[in-house]
Amino acid sequence: MATETVSPACTGSSLLQPISEIINLPLDQVNFVVCQLFALLTAFGFRLYLHPSKTSPFVRHVVATLLGFYFALFCFGWYALHFLVQSGLTYGIMILTGVEHMHKYCLVVALGYLSFCQITRVYVFDYGMYSADFTGPMMVITQKITSLTFEIHDGLCYDCLCVSSILPCRRMPSLLEYFSYNCNFMGILAGPTCSYNDYIAFIEGTPCRRHRDQQTNGKANGRHKQTDPSPNVIVRKLATCFFSLMVFLSVCKVFPVERNIDDDFIATTPFYAQVVYLYLSMLTTRPKYYFVWTLADAINNAAGFGFNGYTSDGSPRWDLISNLRITDIEFATSFKMFLDNWNIQTAHWLKRVCYERCPYNPTAATFILSAMWHGAYPGYYLTFLTGIVVTLAARAMRHNVRPHFLGSPSHKLVYDVITWAGTQIAICYTVVPFVLLSVGPSMKFYRSWYFSVHIGCVLLAVALPVKPRHLRLKEQQKGLHLAPILSHLDSTSTDSNCNQKTKAT
Repeated sequence: MATETVSPACTGSSLLQPISEIINLPLDQVNFVVCQLFALLTAFGFRLYLHPSKTSPFVRHVVATLLGFYFALFCFGWYALHFLVQSGLTYGIMILTGVEHMHKYCLVVALGYLSFCQITRVYVFDYGMYSADFTGPMMVITQKITSLTFEIHDGLCYDCLCVSSILPCRRMPSLLEYFSYNCNFMGILAGPTCSYNDYIAFIEGTPCRRHRDQQTNGKANGRHKQTDPSPNVIVRKLATCFFSLMVFLSVCKVFPVERNIDDDFIATTPFYAQVVYLYLSMLTTRPKYYFVWTLADAINNAAGFGFNGYTSDGSPRWDLISNLRITDIEFATSFKMFLDNWNIQTAHWLKRVCYERCPYNPTAATFILSAMWHGAYPGYYLTFLTGIVVTLAARAMRHNVRPHFLGSPSHKLVYDVITWAGTQIAICYTVVPFVLLSVGPSMKFYRSWYFSVHIGCVLLAVALPVKPRHLRLKEQQKGLHLAPILSHLDSTSTDSNCNQKTKAT
């Protein structure tokens, strides 16, 4: 008697198995995309029928949480219980420990539990499974847990002078609010992460504190006046999703990354052609991230979440939790510019919880934390360790070379073209191990390039001087302190001149 077989790579529902076989895609990826599309439709209903003006925050929290759990169970089966365990453990720590240290304990526990799940998935169950998996949502939950605990710490510890929290939290969340924040249907599968205060303001329909001044200046006033997203916003982001998906499906297989380490390719292809192929192969891997993150942003916007104030001309902005800026990524003229526009919410999280709080070597600490958060594949660590060296070299180049090209527009254009090419090569070289995952293939690629980028970046970082971060911060603070004084002196001088002119007349 024949029995139905289900791909072992998927622990979620097998309802869509026939569709998976027809389109020849793994079932877990099909489940993920279908759930995200269903979440998009649900988001419109959530905004229209459960608007803050029509229902209570309690109902909105309950519906958002239950839908999130359902999507998680559909995609990941019983593995979705890890989301509850991780959130429950850290909530217990928040309740039982003091405000002074709970952010540290929660960071260790949340990141440790995530790492345990990543290690078992990679080395116990299926090494190399590069598709949708249950640790992906756990990565976003880890960000939310740690962001919230740091915001509570900054909000309740009055001696805390850290400037990293834009919106410090002044109270502990209830259990329902906590699970709603971590596991709501809008962000359970692909994020992005967000501030707890921003999420609560969205649920309650109150303007976030960072937008209140704008909203009281004629744009909106009081409760339930936050603007709803224009259909054009959603349509534009969905169009970006569709285009990114089509590019990925049609072009990705034409330029496989693995060809960069093929012996025949290396032996028969001139080096300049290898550089061009490296750029094209890495370029075609990015549209899948554009698709996933833009769709996640559209889902949140469709539910009414993501309002970020107004532009100078009065147009509403819906980029509060956007995770990328595609144009700035593809035309980045510095390593920092690329990183600032790629996975934006993760970059903000790393900055808040690590870079701005680490007293020693914050750049290295931030990249190492990012590697631990991403997972257990050795390629991740090779990528982020390389990123440390490239970042230091790029910073040194920018501080020492860029000022010499700012004298004229033509010189600036030449500088931008050269730095764009250098940035793209450095990014591709750095990210290859992230795609190859294993040590052997990654080192083979580096050897084929004779570790040239590593060596060049080390030489630049050593040869070109850059002021230490604490000295740069002191100069910035000194400038901030002097600004009001200089402004006062300028106004006094102006008043004096005006008085003299009046007496003369």
